[in-house]
Amino acid sequence: MQRVLIISGILLVAAGLGWRWLSRLPLGRLPGDVSIVRPGFSFHFPIVTCIVISIVLSILIWLFRR
Repeated sequence: MQRVLIISGILLVAAGLGWRWLSRLPLGRLPGDVSIVRPGFSFHFPIVTCIVISIVLSILIWLFRR
């Protein structure tokens, strides 16, 4: 558990330092993401982005456990 927390912390720090470049990735604007914009109201739910991130993280965790 300690190793997982340390690796997670390092990844979060790296993501924070690289945010300028990571924000240019098209995540959050993939086809299938729900976005509703009306006067005085906007709703955005990146369902496809969540699925893609979940699949990638599942594969990475599976590889690290081997």
